Amino acid sequence: MAFDKYSFFQNVFDVAKLIPTGRVTSYGAIANYLGAKGSSRMVGWAMNASIPEQDIPAHRVVNRIGVLTGKHHFATPTLMQELLETEGVEVKNDKVVNFKELFWDPSDHLQL
Repeated sequence: MAFDKYSFFQNVFDVAKLIPTGRVTSYGAIANYLGAKGSSRMVGWAMNASIPEQDIPAHRVVNRIGVLTGKHHFATPTLMQELLETEGVEVKNDKVVNFKELFWDPSDHLQL
């Protein structure tokens, strides 16, 4: 059976849309929730592909320690940070302050 990246991407988009305003999650947490542990890079590719879509909050997905690793895929290098800050998320040196407190794990909040 061939892997359908488009279905995987859509699943990633569906999870990303559920991240609450003012919260963040990681590529790995989404991959784990989707049953694809170890596929955080694929989640990153999905997030990069979602940037033009206005209804997918890709800015709320960061790496496992809260670094804005996807910032270069936004229209400007500071847009990801600006979007997070408008939601009350503090960012310093490209890293989410209080990452552990703001972390939203889809596995804790959603059921497949």
